[in-house]
Amino acid sequence: MLSTLTKTQSEAAAYEFTTLTCIPGVIEYKGANIQLLDLPGIIEGAAQGKGRGRQVIAVARTADLILMMCDATKGDLQKGLLEKELESVGIRLNRRKPNIYFKIKKGGGIAFNSTLTLTKVDEKLVQMILHEYKIFNAEVLFRDDCTADELIDVISGNRVYLPCLYVYNKIDQISMEEVDRIARQPFSVVVSCNMELNLDYMLEKMWEYLSLIRVYTKKPGQPPDFDDCLILRRGCSVEHVCHTIHRTLAAVFKYAIVWGTSTKYSPQRVGISHIMNDEDVIQVIKK
Repeated sequence: MLSTLTKTQSEAAAYEFTTLTCIPGVIEYKGANIQLLDLPGIIEGAAQGKGRGRQVIAVARTADLILMMCDATKGDLQKGLLEKELESVGIRLNRRKPNIYFKIKKGGGIAFNSTLTLTKVDEKLVQMILHEYKIFNAEVLFRDDCTADELIDVISGNRVYLPCLYVYNKIDQISMEEVDRIARQPFSVVVSCNMELNLDYMLEKMWEYLSLIRVYTKKPGQPPDFDDCLILRRGCSVEHVCHTIHRTLAAVFKYAIVWGTSTKYSPQRVGISHIMNDEDVIQVIKK
């Protein structure tokens, strides 16, 4: 896949575990340079350090998105094994951070509260878990109906929540019914790197999971510059755009004029806290 999408050549052969080190490549997509790292395959027990698994997983912890390459001819066997390995080193895939407020205090015992009826844990269980971690003074507030495992994740505080896309390769070797079944699973994409099938859809999904947007700039009295765009995260404000252009720009910011889908009418004069959408055009007016 790395060899197909990027200019980098990664060794691929008919046997498994061909890649031995991390091989980087850059995908140019919608004006953004997205770095793709081809990591060596991990085996059962990788979390304990088998087959240099710990070094491989350490790279995955710092990523923005994990693409899990699975063999469509082997069913869901690989997916389960890989998920289990990542789970045991504190990487949570396609899950939101538990909405639990937790703070260790100097004294006063354990203050336990919840904003809704809890069905999976009770106060006694929470206290037992905290005592296991030698925490006797803390404030715990459940804002969601979370499980005991999620509470442990919050107490540990070293968990990483990452979006993950399951990419099933070699779909040219299985039946259409099986392809249809796999493609309908959540967070799954079916591709064939050998025959270059469905790679454009996979890139589209990747862009969506990375939650990136493009913002174009415009100088006064000139048309917008559509050749060069600013790549930002979804939900970013005009302030983020100013920092991306230059760090001193936010201090001298007066107002901005925005064209695009984030405004009620185009062009619209907006303040520094206005939220930008994909493919908006902005013109910044300084003091």
